[in-house]
Amino acid sequence: MKFKRVFLIVLDSFGVGELPDSADFGDEGSDTLGAVYSSGKLNVPNMKELGLFNIKGVRADRPVKAPIGAYGRSGELSRGKDTTVGHWEIAGAISEKPLPTYPNGFPTEILDRLEKETGFGWICNKPYSGTQLLLDYGREQKETGKLIVYTSGDSVFQVAAHMEQFTLKQLYDYCEKARNILVGDHPVGRVIARPYVGEYPNYTRTADRHDYSLECPKTTMLDVLKNGGYETLSVGKISDIFAGRGVTRSVKTSSNTDGMAKSLSLADDDFTGLCFINLVDFDSKYGHRNDPIGYAEALNEFDAWLPSFKEKLNDDDLLIITADHGCDPLTPSTDHSREYVPILCYANNIVPIDLGTRTTYSDIAATVCENFGVDTLEGNSFLKALMITSPDELLDTAKEAQKASFAPYSNYNVGAALLCDDGKTYKGANIESAAYSPTTCAERTALTKAVSEGAKDLTAIAVVGGPNGEVVGGCTPCGVCRQFLYELGGKDMPVITIDSDNNTVVRRMEELLPDGFSGKQLGK
Repeated sequence: MKFKRVFLIVLDSFGVGELPDSADFGDEGSDTLGAVYSSGKLNVPNMKELGLFNIKGVRADRPVKAPIGAYGRSGELSRGKDTTVGHWEIAGAISEKPLPTYPNGFPTEILDRLEKETGFGWICNKPYSGTQLLLDYGREQKETGKLIVYTSGDSVFQVAAHMEQFTLKQLYDYCEKARNILVGDHPVGRVIARPYVGEYPNYTRTADRHDYSLECPKTTMLDVLKNGGYETLSVGKISDIFAGRGVTRSVKTSSNTDGMAKSLSLADDDFTGLCFINLVDFDSKYGHRNDPIGYAEALNEFDAWLPSFKEKLNDDDLLIITADHGCDPLTPSTDHSREYVPILCYANNIVPIDLGTRTTYSDIAATVCENFGVDTLEGNSFLKALMITSPDELLDTAKEAQKASFAPYSNYNVGAALLCDDGKTYKGANIESAAYSPTTCAERTALTKAVSEGAKDLTAIAVVGGPNGEVVGGCTPCGVCRQFLYELGGKDMPVITIDSDNNTVVRRMEELLPDGFSGKQLGK
């Protein structure tokens, strides 16, 4: 276990640019971050410092020269763009089939069955914006005493009820029955209770919304962590999204502000495991309502809160900030958008590094699971890239190794220091031969020593070199060594070198060798 506590915060709908297949979902050109930035109101210096604008493809603002976090973006493999499949994929469960949507409303046989079981009729049964819905159907509900049933572009069955006509228990009971019906041929992702109050035209939704999610058909990160004896804390609607499964403690919230306050309080708790947090206002209050200024102000509030949360982190805590989909507030649609999501990581002793473009949100689950030593689900962990040991210390060890270099023909001396997961460091120097082809690079010398002594898990490598025992910038592994490092250390293994200005540079192996050749190409 590298970190005792992991805090995973989902900024609901905070996409950072269209996915390559966005046109398949009608979302070509969507960019939630870009849209919010264009409002002129976005001011997020703390996320900027973490590397938000250093993420590949993000052009809203200039990147910082020296970010303090690990940063990247992730695509989505699930066939959807909604809260349910987004969170499931974050938790390691990829949905190969999309959840059903109902652009023409729900089959009448479903609604007839609900009416028979509950005694309540219905009105509307169309895709609708939630706020416009109340204006168009609120008076009719008062006149008819029927529930307002509606949907959206997502896989949701939503039920709106005025709290002067219906009790909260009646609304919840109706939604529970709907949840039991909407399975099998109609596995709707979420049934959502939408209570509201007020008089026309000033209706207001209450904070008593409740989601009844379809139970995930696969094992999730929450399941394996709970079964492994770790705590799994849910803040906001996380527990609802996973139908309570795999959650050891659930904390309800009424808003982003409330969620942030409760998350700050939980950071004082002594637990070992995961705190999974959802801040929904970005999506529900601003994305769906096409309000880029409100969205920007909500992000500003989160960003201003972030330093107080970081102060609560212990040296063995990890913070991951991400999203579950996009919801571009400048597109004509009020629905979710198919976008990349950000990955921002911070720990008190983290080494800043570009995590690149990840294939699936499930890389987050794989990282969390590897950290706690439980079964990794789908995805590829980037835990190795979040190296805890100081890169400068490893560079100093590489400089020591350089002194043993045997390079009488090129007079170019190279040293390498290879750190393994057990904390042991293996040094290597280049060894030349007059025949040249038997010459061994410093990196392969260190790798050979480590592997021959039984080392299995490689953490990071530092390489220095220069003529006549000097250390100069630009000494990076050769092509052959990159191939060895890619195979034995993996694409997320940090490689530490020095640039021409004598600055320490940390890059993932995949940056040095994109699309590296591996056993997959050999069918292994």
